[in-house]
Amino acid sequence: MPSTPAELKLTPAGPDHYGSGLAPYACDPLATRGRFHAEQESGYRSCYQRDRDRIIHSSAFRRLKHKTQVFVYHEGDYYRTRLTHSLEVAQIARTVARSLGLNEDLAEALALAHDFGHTPFGHAGEDALDAAMAPFGGFDHNAQTLRILTKLEERYPTFDGLNLTWETLEGVVKHNGPLTGHYAVSERALPAATLEYVADHDLELHTFASAEAQVAAISDDIAYNSHDIDDGLRAGLFDLENLKELPLVGPAFASVEDEYGQIDRLRLIHVGISQLIGSMVADVLAVSRHNLAESAVGSPDEVRALDHAVVTFSDEIAEADRAVKSFLYENMYRHHIVNRMTSKARRVVSEMFDLLFQEPELLPTAWRARAQEKDEHGRARVIADYIAGMTDRYALELHRKLFDPDVV
Repeated sequence: MPSTPAELKLTPAGPDHYGSGLAPYACDPLATRGRFHAEQESGYRSCYQRDRDRIIHSSAFRRLKHKTQVFVYHEGDYYRTRLTHSLEVAQIARTVARSLGLNEDLAEALALAHDFGHTPFGHAGEDALDAAMAPFGGFDHNAQTLRILTKLEERYPTFDGLNLTWETLEGVVKHNGPLTGHYAVSERALPAATLEYVADHDLELHTFASAEAQVAAISDDIAYNSHDIDDGLRAGLFDLENLKELPLVGPAFASVEDEYGQIDRLRLIHVGISQLIGSMVADVLAVSRHNLAESAVGSPDEVRALDHAVVTFSDEIAEADRAVKSFLYENMYRHHIVNRMTSKARRVVSEMFDLLFQEPELLPTAWRARAQEKDEHGRARVIADYIAGMTDRYALELHRKLFDPDVV
């Protein structure tokens, strides 16, 4: 047995280590399309495991800890943040991927990275930054995620970004589906950051993404709905009575009460949310198995070439999912308590952008140097990068320093 690490000799793991148990339509790390910058791969991790590890060790991943989605950091430390949400998505994605014979590591990597591009203060912050950037190409959080992964993370000596595999970058960019062509999910012009990157590295924006990417996307939906119901109940924005007639949610809580009778409210919420997640996962698995069998796909590229997604809800659950989203929009995202904070958040982002654009000398040294090298469009993008990377707490503190005469 080697006595020191220096004596260890690592042998690259072969197909028996990486490929066992994978369905033919799964992404096999041994068949990856590779990385933009050539690198020697690890002897003990697949390329997708390495992608996941790079994502977890990134600065952008750590910042998710203090980026919230609906609430702001000082409103309570038990509400979800972007970080806890991403971890919940990753766990659901691993479960679904394993059950479908897909590559768990790729699905997990995509789940963990999918929210990197979000601004502070959730969608309120993104709306404000998009409005401020309207004359300069706008702002899109999925495109910003790509920008972080390929440019803004500065960790390695020979390239910018994390140099992730083609399959991971494809899954991030096509998180919601194809961006161009007949099946494009939006008619909005492609974000500048996306166009800039794919000019050098074609991510095939006209096709659907891999089944693993589709798993990560639908796991995001499942986690989002369930934890927003949970957070809304705990915050008192609505109560269990309001959920009785809501599809999916009402039956989940009713089944808990049928089984356990009258139990403590917090226990009821916890078990009810667990039931909700379980029912949605079970539906995805049943429908996706049917879709994959009916499509007779035999490779990841055949999945991409289809004219529809293969990892989906049933029509019934998809309709219920829309009803849940509508309920949350009216009763949570548009609640007057949330509206007050999101209004403040929009002003914080807009005022900081306007001031920093007019006076880039107020930027920290490294960011100021980048901004001063650019024309107006380039300067605006640097400031957008700076603001988008902020946590809620940092944004509020910086806003005070910039606008409050009594704060240094």
